[in-house]
Amino acid sequence: MVQPTPLIAGNWKMNGLRASLPEARAIADGCAGSRARVAICPPSLLIHEMCEELAGTSVLVGGQDAHWETSGAFTGEISAQMLADAGARLVILGHSERRAGCGETDAIVARKAQAALAAGLEPIVCVGETLEQRQAGEALAVVTGQVRGSLPAELAGRAFSVAYEPVWAIGTGLTPTTAEIEEMHRAIRATLTELFGPASDTAPILYGGSVKPANAAEILYAAEVGGALVGGASLKADDFLGIIRAL
Repeated sequence: MVQPTPLIAGNWKMNGLRASLPEARAIADGCAGSRARVAICPPSLLIHEMCEELAGTSVLVGGQDAHWETSGAFTGEISAQMLADAGARLVILGHSERRAGCGETDAIVARKAQAALAAGLEPIVCVGETLEQRQAGEALAVVTGQVRGSLPAELAGRAFSVAYEPVWAIGTGLTPTTAEIEEMHRAIRATLTELFGPASDTAPILYGGSVKPANAAEILYAAEVGGALVGGASLKADDFLGIIRAL
């Protein structure tokens, strides 16, 4: 199997102002030479200025969501084309906070992934189970079902990644055991192969959920872990670089 190039992406969520741009530059300066692709996904209002700040560096800039339509009467929404026009190269889709808070279904996420591809963006599609689902023994079925429902056929042969984020581990300080992470990532890999064949071997499967410098090495070197989607720890250069350098 071809080993995917690792991707470590920072999701700034609703954090960061223009005064935060030097922090992004410090990340870019500190990760030069990393064997991982590194990306930062700031609030949409910062994308253009962050692209300018990071011009000439290896760090990619991404969005945190995109609408499935290219334009129209969708007040407050942002299209994938708008993200690309601002300089974004990637986009996070289907994060559990949007699935839970905005009612996004697998079908909606799949439509968003199609729109991202049409705009030339690389989708990072998020999946993950709740604590109740894991305790009920449903975690594998729930997550593989989300993979099947959220990844459109158009992803075949295109650059994308899947981010496994157990909902109960996001921002809580809790993480699954290494064995639990490996079990889930192997199940996701098998599902990707089922959907897209061997070509999907190049798609990294990221882990997300309370990733920090102290646990990064253990997580990043687990079987089938192809990087990380990092929340709070990506806001400070020292913390994010500690994760990047663990690989």
